[in-house]
This record gives sequence, structure tokens and C-alpha cells, in this order.
Amino acid sequence: MNFLRRLFSLGKVGQPANQRHYVVYVRPKACREVVRVTIDLMNDLSLSDGEDGYIVRKLARGARCPFPSEIILRFDRSRALVEREIAHGEWAEQSDYDAFIRANETKP
Repeated sequence: MNFLRRLFSLGKVGQPANQRHYVVYVRPKACREVVRVTIDLMNDLSLSDGEDGYIVRKLARGARCPFPSEIILRFDRSRALVEREIAHGEWAEQSDYDAFIRANETKP
């Protein structure tokens, strides 16, 4: 079952549990902006109902984009990511975020 979760999650499954924060990058639907979302693994997670792990739900909205993306992340008991879902947007990478920031910097 874990193999299928890793295969279809398309994410960084099994991130080391010794890290305090988990970061994802999202591009909301109909927007060019890339949003950085930080999850505090000690404070943001809730116990899953009927499952052996944690869940977090976040809305990601950029400063220039009125359309939010909804992300749902599921973690195991050791706080390692096992599954991620997104609605009204798409996953992005840190390099996409960095390129967006560079392209929108104001130059003196």
C-alpha cells in the first residue's frame, strides 16, 4: 500500500522526521504566482480520524492572486509525508518559486 501512496503522491514522501518544518510550493489555478507554504510539524498537524497518522489542510493564496488553492497533506506517526493532494492549483518546485521571485524583484 505504501508503494502506491508514494507512486501517486508525486511528492517528497518520507521526509526525515527530525525537521521542524515542511515546505511546499503551489501555483494557484489561473495565476502565474508561485506561493511558498510552510507547515509547522509540531503545531499545524491534527490527528487523522480512524487512521494512524496526521493530516493538515491549508489554503494557499498569493499576494497578487485572488484564487486560493487547497492543499491536504497526510503524515505518518513519525511525521513523514505519505500523501499530498491539491485542488484548484498545481504543485511547483522551489526552483519555480525562486524564478518567480527573481522575475518580480524591483530593481533600483
